[in-house]
Amino acid sequence: MKGQALQERGRKGREGDQLFPQTSIEPPQARSSLLSEMAKKKLIKPKSVTRTSFMFPSLHQGVTMAVSDKSHSTWFNKRGSDKDSKNKYSTNVMGRFKCDNDGCPIRGWASKKVAILIRGYPENGYNAVVFNQRGKARNGLGTLILNENSYIERVAYRLKKSAGVPMKEQHHAGKAGLPHKRELCEGCKRGYCQ
Repeated sequence: MKGQALQERGRKGREGDQLFPQTSIEPPQARSSLLSEMAKKKLIKPKSVTRTSFMFPSLHQGVTMAVSDKSHSTWFNKRGSDKDSKNKYSTNVMGRFKCDNDGCPIRGWASKKVAILIRGYPENGYNAVVFNQRGKARNGLGTLILNENSYIERVAYRLKKSAGVPMKEQHHAGKAGLPHKRELCEGCKRGYCQ
C-alpha cells in the first residue's frame, strides 16, 4: 500500500508539480525499494528537445531520498535564476548526446564531463541546470540523455555539504577518454564548466 502511494506520488511529481515536498515519514523498506526501482532507470532523456540547458525537476524525489538521512526537507526551485540564491556550485555529471541531424556523420557521443550548475536557496531550496553540448561535425546542439545516478549523487552531495553535513571530498577519476572540447560545451561558454 505504501509502495503504491510512493509510486503515485512519484508520478505526480514527474508531471510538473510546483513544489516537491519532502516526505520524511516513509519506512526505510519503502525508501529502499523505491531506490532500487530508480537504480534500474539509469538514464533520463528529454523529449528530443535541443536547448542550451535543461532542468530535471522529475529527479527531485531521488535527490530528496539521497539527502533525507542527513538534511531537512528540500524543495526544487523551477525559476532557475541567481536571484535569491544563497550559493552556487558548478560540477560535472555524465550523459550521452544524440545528433538528430540526418546528414551528420557522428550519430552521438558520450561525455563524463557534462556541466551542471547547482544553486542553493533559503530553507533548503535548490535547483540544478545541466548544460548541453554541441556536435563537432555540424556544431548543432545534441539531444541530452542524462545519467540519472550521477545527477542525483552530485546534487545530493552538494546539498549535504551546504547544509553543514561533514562530507568526504569526492574524486571522480575515470578512464581516460577524449579531451573535453570547451568550444562545444554550453557550460564552458557560460563559465560554469570545471
